[in-house]
Amino acid sequence: MDLTAHWVGMTSLVLFALAYMAVIAEEYTQMRKSKPVLLAAGLIWALIGYQYTQAGISQVAEEAIDHFLIEFAQLFLFLLAAMTYVNAMSERNVFNALRSWLTSRGFSYRNIFWITGAMSFFLSPLIDNLTTALVMCAVVLAIGQGKPKFITVACINIVVAANAGGAYSPFGDITTLMVWQRGLVEFQTFFALFVPSAVNYLVPAVLMSFAVPREAALRSATDEKTKRGAKRIVLLFVTTIVTAVTFHNVFGLPAFMGMMTGLALLKLFGYYMRQTSGQLLTDGQQSQSVGEVTPFDTFREVARVEWDTLLFFFGVIMCVGGLGFIGYLEHMSAYLYSDLGATTANIIVGIASALVDNIPIMVAVLEMNPVMDTQQWLLVTLTAGVGGSLLSVGSAAGVALMGQAHGHYTFFRHLRWTPAIALGYFLSIWVHFLVNARFAT
Repeated sequence: MDLTAHWVGMTSLVLFALAYMAVIAEEYTQMRKSKPVLLAAGLIWALIGYQYTQAGISQVAEEAIDHFLIEFAQLFLFLLAAMTYVNAMSERNVFNALRSWLTSRGFSYRNIFWITGAMSFFLSPLIDNLTTALVMCAVVLAIGQGKPKFITVACINIVVAANAGGAYSPFGDITTLMVWQRGLVEFQTFFALFVPSAVNYLVPAVLMSFAVPREAALRSATDEKTKRGAKRIVLLFVTTIVTAVTFHNVFGLPAFMGMMTGLALLKLFGYYMRQTSGQLLTDGQQSQSVGEVTPFDTFREVARVEWDTLLFFFGVIMCVGGLGFIGYLEHMSAYLYSDLGATTANIIVGIASALVDNIPIMVAVLEMNPVMDTQQWLLVTLTAGVGGSLLSVGSAAGVALMGQAHGHYTFFRHLRWTPAIALGYFLSIWVHFLVNARFAT
């Protein structure tokens, strides 16, 4: 049933628009973003269910919901395992130790600018762009006390670098993860975006670096150490990523099965940690600090997972799925990918992701499922990933840093550097067509 011109379709569009306006206003209303999209998803599907029940084909809507539920469940279980690992590494002081190491080396402000940017670019493919941005922002805030201009430029650089780094790895961003799990791009093929992503990061970074002073930064007075088991948890995380790739590429199974298997390894290691933690105190090793013998609880780390984010993904997938079921995405796909062409459409997708978060944009593209070659799927993965850097509200990393570096990193301060970021955006697209022509068919 095409309900695009029906009152059900029109009402659903309004509901989604209102919900997303509430999401964008989260910084001011302090209402978590999952709440409005969950409500909108329920109301949209209630309207669809009512209309299909009236037509006597309610089972069709039920089958559609089952399809979107399976899609969310795979994403949910994958992210649950990944977030638990990140929380475990945080609890074992891995990130605090990294921050302490950087702040104790006596680097100049410009050195820190480049180090935090480069680390954001190379860490985000492993621990996602949001977590990376938060860790690197903590470093900048610790070093840049009394240097508000440095904090501002460094935060912008971190957002751009984290988003660019997340674009060339299936684990770097939710959008790349969704494309990989759909089987549209092979795991190793994502790394073909490394050079375009590097261009996207380096072009604005070079321009912004001239605004950063060369003087030496203040040294940190604290020396954070990792807790017992930290290195082994990092190794288990790498093993889990390899397991997920193996399950998907070798066994033909969903990647979340590999991630959940890796989560089991973490839980077994947590059991070992709890069983042996008391021995460190009773075996005469009083030199051990309390932090090193603190019992490690994997269920505590599961509880600390960002549930608001996971429920937000559910609401978005159900909302966009409902709009697609109504028929809007089919019409949008016909206009963007048939009338304008894939290249123009994918560039517009990237720009749109700066205004509306890249997750619903990518969900919409995947539901449209336009016929494109690998080069174009790589292009939309790139643009959706890095387009959010154009504005501070365009990515999860940017929104998070607006709260973490409140007063230093703001919408309008980011906007001053948008021309430089836009230059990197369009140059990265040009470089993509230059170096990845082999993927065109």
